[in-house]
Amino acid sequence: MLDPQSLVRFEDLDLDAPELQGLDLLIGLRGHADAGHALAQVRSELLDSLEPKLIASFDTDQLVNYRERRPQISFLGDHFAAYQAPRLELYRLTDGLERDFLFLTGTEPDLAWERVTAAIVALVEAFNVRLSVSFDAVPMPVPHTRPLGVTAHGNRKDLIDGISTWTPTAELPASLASLIEVRLIEAGRDAVGYSIHVPHYLSEAEYPQVAVGVLEYVGAAMELGLPTDRLREAGRNLESQIAEQVAATPDVARMVENFEERFDQHVPDIERRSLLVTPDAEVPGGEELALAVEAFLSGFPEQGGTAAKDS
Repeated sequence: MLDPQSLVRFEDLDLDAPELQGLDLLIGLRGHADAGHALAQVRSELLDSLEPKLIASFDTDQLVNYRERRPQISFLGDHFAAYQAPRLELYRLTDGLERDFLFLTGTEPDLAWERVTAAIVALVEAFNVRLSVSFDAVPMPVPHTRPLGVTAHGNRKDLIDGISTWTPTAELPASLASLIEVRLIEAGRDAVGYSIHVPHYLSEAEYPQVAVGVLEYVGAAMELGLPTDRLREAGRNLESQIAEQVAATPDVARMVENFEERFDQHVPDIERRSLLVTPDAEVPGGEELALAVEAFLSGFPEQGGTAAKDS
């Protein structure tokens, strides 16, 4: 393997400074699954609100297959401009309670996963990271009228036991975040992750509720006060649009009713533990919710009313 450290370029900072040591690390990467545009919303909310300070960046020119995933560029009448190069960056952020944490975010590499992972594990060790927390969002056959479910994973039992609404045993396509979790645990580091369940018929649209769910779970695990007010307001505005769309489409209304019945049938008799700060934010549990789905509502509106597709 080529030297993993050669992938990382550090900013002109004192990397041994006490304020960079012993922090928690949040990992949010854009991979093959980003239901409800969860990462884009979380990334925007954190980087816009929490005064990010760039610590390091990865040489993505070695990591991205440009023929398979072409970056965007603007054409302005008679010339090209504003090339949007892929990025993978490490930031230090400060939450609303003046507590610092690290945020690794950007494009999931196409290439050299083990090399990138080795570089990230080295960063975790160099900065003496206490806890690494990843997140993603997956489409599931669940109704939007019920609280979002979650699958928690990792080696911190106090942060995952009794939380999941679905705990499958399955072979799944890997992500870089899942590989990082495996390698961190092998290295004796604490690592957990939260996969939020998004109604499949809303997975292509921007769904603020899933971003709120992510921020609640990772904020509770990392003991941070993360911003959710704007996302909650956007979610409330979207709820009325969803209700109107469902009411106007009988087939969709029947599908949602079926999902509600299945969801409610699988709520366990015992109360499920929650990491969330307030009791009323707790998500009801469930068992096997990943049932075969024949109906798929495509082209569901974004907040602006047009179909949302990943670019």
